[in-house]
Amino acid sequence: MRFLRNPMNGFKYAVEGVVHVFRTQRHMRFHFLTMVLVLVVSLVFKLKREEVIVLLFTITLVLAAEMFNTAIEAVVDLVTQTYHPLAKFAKDIASGAVLITAINALAIGFLLFPGGQRLNLLSEELGLHVPDWPTVGSVTFLLLGIMVLMWKVAGRKGKLLKGGVVSGHSAVGFFLATTIVFMSGRVAIGIMAFMLAVLVAQSRVEGGIHTLAEVVLGALLATGVACVVYGVLSPVFPL
Repeated sequence: MRFLRNPMNGFKYAVEGVVHVFRTQRHMRFHFLTMVLVLVVSLVFKLKREEVIVLLFTITLVLAAEMFNTAIEAVVDLVTQTYHPLAKFAKDIASGAVLITAINALAIGFLLFPGGQRLNLLSEELGLHVPDWPTVGSVTFLLLGIMVLMWKVAGRKGKLLKGGVVSGHSAVGFFLATTIVFMSGRVAIGIMAFMLAVLVAQSRVEGGIHTLAEVVLGALLATGVACVVYGVLSPVFPL
């Protein structure tokens, strides 16, 4: 019945579930950190769009399995605090599901990265294959979003979508501004884009949602990530 009161409650409770798992489960934090590293490596190896889709689907399976495992453990502990063979059986099965998805992720990672003669032909592939900018931009934006969310949750300040130790709105604004600079290659357009990003950051400070340090931190994080990816890891925009 609680979902009928406000259609957005479903999304709110889902976000709270993700935050709770991240804060309480060490394995979930490890999965998120691994996801960041994998996305960075995918940019270094310049994976194609289809390969990135497979990679994201695999990562999602592992995260979902870990969350189901945590939920099952919570329900079992709610029902009984004493040892019971069926309780152990349920927890073991849930843990086994996580293990299967992790093994699947390792296999896919091997096929996408070192497998299929990718290491032997790495230099040739780097010279012959250049990923399209929508793929690189999407992966970079996802990478930035994950880093911001992890920082917000770890900081234990404010809410996930409002407030926190780093400004997500500021990060998005400066990420888009940096992307526009690399895409256009024109100083005037870049200046206007950054002026809009500054206005977004200023609105968060004036609204009392973030401090100046928090919006600056979001701006530096976004600009740094975008510059490293577009300028070093996967330069898809010729300047």
